[in-house]
Amino acid sequence: MQLTVTGHHIDISAALRDYVETKLAKLERHFDNMTDIHCILTVEKLVHKAEATIHLGGGTIHADATHEDMYAAVDGLVDKLDRQVKKHKEKVTDHHAREAAKTRFE
Repeated sequence: MQLTVTGHHIDISAALRDYVETKLAKLERHFDNMTDIHCILTVEKLVHKAEATIHLGGGTIHADATHEDMYAAVDGLVDKLDRQVKKHKEKVTDHHAREAAKTRFE
C-alpha cells in the first residue's frame, strides 16, 4: 500500500504524518487489496478538513471529514473510511458460493 499525505495551506509535521499513517494502516486489517491511499489535509480559517481517496481492487472510495482540530478530523475520516471499506468488502465477497459449497458436501 502506498500512502501519500499532502497539505493545502498547512505544513505537514512529522507527528501529524505519523498519526495519519498509523490511523490509515488500520484499514488494511479489513481489506488487503488496497493499492494507493491519497490523503489531503486542508486548513481554511478555523475549519480543518481531512479527505482521502483509496484505490481498491475493484473500485475507488472517497471520504472527507471536517472539525476544529486536525487530529479529530483525521479520526472522523478514518471512521468513515472504515465503514466504507467494510461495505465494499461485503459487496465483493460472493456469499452464494459458500452456500453452494455447504449443500454440495451435505
